[in-house]
Amino acid sequence: MSQATRTNKDSAVAQPPPLKISRVFHAPRETVFKAWSTAEHVRRWFSPERCSVSDAKVLMQVGGAFEVCMCLPDGTKHWMRGIFVEVVPHSRLAIGADVEDDAGKRLFRALTEVDFADALGGTRMDVTQTYTIHDPSIAAPMVAGAAQGWSTTLDKLQAEVMRIQGSAEIGVRSVVHATFHLQRTYDAPVARVWKALTDAQAKQKWFAGTPGSWQLLERHMDVRVGGSERLKGRWDGGVVSTFDAIYHDVIPNERLVYSYVMHLNDKKISVSLATMQLQAESGKTTLKVSEQGAFLDGHDDAGSREHGTAKLLDALGASLSD
Repeated sequence: MSQATRTNKDSAVAQPPPLKISRVFHAPRETVFKAWSTAEHVRRWFSPERCSVSDAKVLMQVGGAFEVCMCLPDGTKHWMRGIFVEVVPHSRLAIGADVEDDAGKRLFRALTEVDFADALGGTRMDVTQTYTIHDPSIAAPMVAGAAQGWSTTLDKLQAEVMRIQGSAEIGVRSVVHATFHLQRTYDAPVARVWKALTDAQAKQKWFAGTPGSWQLLERHMDVRVGGSERLKGRWDGGVVSTFDAIYHDVIPNERLVYSYVMHLNDKKISVSLATMQLQAESGKTTLKVSEQGAFLDGHDDAGSREHGTAKLLDALGASLSD
């Protein structure tokens, strides 16, 4: 083997491809971000299934410590010792850290970049982890299993987010009620706005997940009294969100009243009643939206449903200019 070939192979081992994983949490960005902010929170979730965190130090500021001692099922301990290199509240974190074995030997270095964004259903969190391997014999298998490890780690994060919002554990039953009112005036005739609300082809232009990060699985709508609507899609992180609605009152160009249920995967997270009223004036249309929601078993809304609906109404307005 030539020296150049050997150098290229060594480089490939030292620089494996970055890991990218996403998850949608039914919670506002502030809550998901908060789960990274203290050692108390991080100890509860920052480890894969069957592992635990015995010690942690977290100081969320640029240059502040992010140190976690992870205990494996066989009793082995690995330390992740690093610092925050970026902190943008509720939007982005970056952590540079070395992973060490229980003897203090560095195994690999990881740059963990975390981006938080509003999404249908709450908050989308994107994690990108880039590796530099110090000891290929031990670290390479660990990095190879990182995707599975992160998947179960984010399951724990989901539980911690729910705990922060008021549910001590996933099995706790609770209901939190919330009501909001929104209003938009569109520079379009009332018939055009009504079509955007009730025609399947027109509605798909604005009522959907984030383009590029959401895959449509199922869509149908039948806007009549007793008719139903379903929108189902999968986010990049694997979470499937489902919107199931039933129409109770339909007065063309004037009013829609419907109830809907939201699921994340197989978990029912909310049941809501929504009213939309349209009023025409001088060629423009005012749309008034009122919604009452029952948020179930720790999926406390905390304003994220109102914020998400507001973004959808803005998207509706943009679709009217097409």
